[in-house]
Amino acid sequence: MRERRSAEIHLRVSPAERAEWRAKAAEAGVPLSDLLRQAMARTRTWTAASAAIERERTRQVARIGNNLNQLARWANTHASEVEAVEVVAQLVSVERSLLALARLGGEDTDAP
Repeated sequence: MRERRSAEIHLRVSPAERAEWRAKAAEAGVPLSDLLRQAMARTRTWTAASAAIERERTRQVARIGNNLNQLARWANTHASEVEAVEVVAQLVSVERSLLALARLGGEDTDAP
């Protein structure tokens, strides 16, 4: 049995926002209150800890991308001198970085 909805929430929006939300609800064929409930049910919030983890994750991905670009540039520049062992060692390092980053991501179950 569905719980009776008797509580209200009041918020201030601009007339343009209200009109946009009403138009979206009409386009979806649902009342505005249903549209807002559905939107809030899909919304995940960020805690300070999860935001910090996401910033660190982004920083690490940028570092890994930079390392890959340097490796590709080096390989293209020294194509005739490329030592397969050196390239593989660098790729293993990138793989380890990605695995560590994936483990970091696994600790944060609240982030979107």
